[in-house]
Amino acid sequence: MKNKIIYWLPRIFNIAYVIFLSIFALDVFGQYSGQELLLALFMHLLPALILLALTIIAWKRELFGVILFIVVGVGYILLAGFDKPWSWYAFISGPAFLLAALYFAGWRNKRRNINL
Repeated sequence: MKNKIIYWLPRIFNIAYVIFLSIFALDVFGQYSGQELLLALFMHLLPALILLALTIIAWKRELFGVILFIVVGVGYILLAGFDKPWSWYAFISGPAFLLAALYFAGWRNKRRNINL
């Protein structure tokens, strides 16, 4: 039972993280219309689409998930700059670092079970 929780927790949390970031794309509906709306929606959903691609990679290869989500967390901090409130980093990079830790726990658990 514990192994299944360790396996599924990062994957479920990862999907929730992608959905959370996708919510930020909804602000385009009040500002644009027509083709501009489609382009703006695509641009606002691009980070979530990239994270969805990373989710697909990390789904089978937990170690890649560890590395990729550390890069996502650090990358956001570097791209956002250091002049933002700490809450910006906590709500965007924090879940990425947590995902890296969860994928690491899953990878370590899988290796431990193989070596038994």
